[in-house]
Amino acid sequence: MKSNITALVIAKNEEKMLQACLETLSFCQKIIVLDDGSTDQTASIAENYNCQVISFAHDSFSKLREKARDLVETDWLFYVDADERVTPALAKEILLHIEKNDCQVMTIHRQNVCYGKKFAFGGWQDDFVTRVFKKENLLSWQGEIHESPIFKGLNLTLQHELVHLTHRSTQDNLRKSAEWTIKEATALADASVKKVNLVVILRKGMMEFYRRAIKHQGYKDGMAGIVEALVQGINRMIVYIQVWELQQKPSIKNNYEKEEEEIKNLWRKEGKIEL
Repeated sequence: MKSNITALVIAKNEEKMLQACLETLSFCQKIIVLDDGSTDQTASIAENYNCQVISFAHDSFSKLREKARDLVETDWLFYVDADERVTPALAKEILLHIEKNDCQVMTIHRQNVCYGKKFAFGGWQDDFVTRVFKKENLLSWQGEIHESPIFKGLNLTLQHELVHLTHRSTQDNLRKSAEWTIKEATALADASVKKVNLVVILRKGMMEFYRRAIKHQGYKDGMAGIVEALVQGINRMIVYIQVWELQQKPSIKNNYEKEEEEIKNLWRKEGKIEL
């Protein structure tokens, strides 16, 4: 029996992952896919699955989640990412608590699969996401990148896990890094962090690797855990390299514009060149 809940999937260029995600959401009364400016077949796949598809692009993940929430007509809503999978056990548990009406918010532990391996260390074991809400109890979202919900009511942590098929390859990692590292770098630059130099960049990368691989014992996940810790360290360095870029005065963009203008001036002075 389908319950009074809408699944909300915010997706951008997720043609490879979306259909399998939607197939795990059949227990929901309705599925809304918020298409965040996709250039692939994401929207078509969602339409073929009889989802309501809404096109809405925004740089803020919080704004995307709030827009999706505003489209919901059922009493309950459930945020799911395209690379996440709901198990039958988790679906039954969600429906049970909706039927019992014993909470207004539900938090789920995510089982992260990185480089094809279920991670139990490296900080991934502490990944809890608050995703199921009674609509009237979800007030808003805060944070541009690592967004978090503002809500009222009883928040219950569920027993069953949400499976997260993330970091499927180095290429996938780099694609995601290109999208979010500039957003985090911009937020840090706007917060007027201290001047970034080579020491800062290297320290941030090494500390992130140490935190994941050693402190949180990511090495126990084998080579995949070490590689993931290294990738996260590289990501931190990329963030701070971009902060350094944004701190340049005059800006790097202005320097290129100056070079362009100097070349144009050379051609103005030279005039037409003929054989």
